[in-house]
Amino acid sequence: RGVQAHRLCPPRGAGSSLEPEERSMEPPAVPEEEEEEAVPLSVAPGPVGCQLFGYVGIEAVLDQMKIKTMKTGFEFNIMVVGQSGLGKSTMVNTLFKSKVSRKSSQPGQEERIPKTVQLQSITHVIEEKGVKMKLTVTDTPGFGDQINNENCWDPIIKYINEQYERYLREEILITRKRKIPDTRVHGCVYFVPPTGHWLRPLDLEFMRRLSKIVNVVPVIAKADTLTLEERAEFKQRIQENLKTHAISVYPQEDFDQDPEDRALNDRIREKIPFAVVGADQEHQVNGKRVLGRKTKWGIIEVENPAHCEFPLLRDLLIRSHLQDLKDITHNVHYESYRVRRLNESNRPGQ
Repeated sequence: RGVQAHRLCPPRGAGSSLEPEERSMEPPAVPEEEEEEAVPLSVAPGPVGCQLFGYVGIEAVLDQMKIKTMKTGFEFNIMVVGQSGLGKSTMVNTLFKSKVSRKSSQPGQEERIPKTVQLQSITHVIEEKGVKMKLTVTDTPGFGDQINNENCWDPIIKYINEQYERYLREEILITRKRKIPDTRVHGCVYFVPPTGHWLRPLDLEFMRRLSKIVNVVPVIAKADTLTLEERAEFKQRIQENLKTHAISVYPQEDFDQDPEDRALNDRIREKIPFAVVGADQEHQVNGKRVLGRKTKWGIIEVENPAHCEFPLLRDLLIRSHLQDLKDITHNVHYESYRVRRLNESNRPGQ
């Protein structure tokens, strides 16, 4: 009876309505529109660049990365391509200020021009101020030295793709290594003979094919054989050749990340190809020991920007763009190879 009397009584504040009130134990239903509009607090957008009220220590992650890199070291693989006698080995030794080239590592061997292009890699571990770098230098003796140089770039393309394939096989393993050995070529320095005219068909065809799979940096070898006027004119002709044949050498315009990178790379692109001079002997100049080449007219200082553009090449390869070379190799060239290989393996009937 108590329950029935309770139901017959009008609810408080209900006015004169005599309709019985039915109560349910279920929670009240939420309209569908309200459910869609509701945004969880965890994904609500916050203010950009939030101001901190005190020191948190976020910047310490840079020190952590530096300590870890110094402990583990890093890898850098460079390839030098060009005819014999253009100073490739001397240039590599000059870049790293140590005898890391093929000829320096194998002294006493008689140098013969091979009948076909042979690739030889030398690996060194060099250290500077506690930072270790595993450097691999790949030389290409025999390139461009034959009477018939048809398809002389094929062994080089095969070698570069083999390094991509080796990395891909390690990457797709079920149980992968914590750190996959990286033998991929991060940069290819192409030595152009100092003819003072135009690029040869061999130069154009090599850079057209290789620029699609690796970072190609062209340089004018033995630039001290040209006058400053000849050097400037030759450089302009090479830039016109590259633009006419749509050859994109490093740093590529398509991969500039932001306006600052574009401004820096535009200045570099204006100077490419770098007119370089290599030397691994020191000379006394104004009381200082400098790397250079001694001639009848004086000493050509390798690291003097007024004499040659070797400092620009060194800065590009080591001081400013080394990590960028590795990033583009991994994110662009290797990625395109990986996609192509996986598409081939996933085709029906294979």
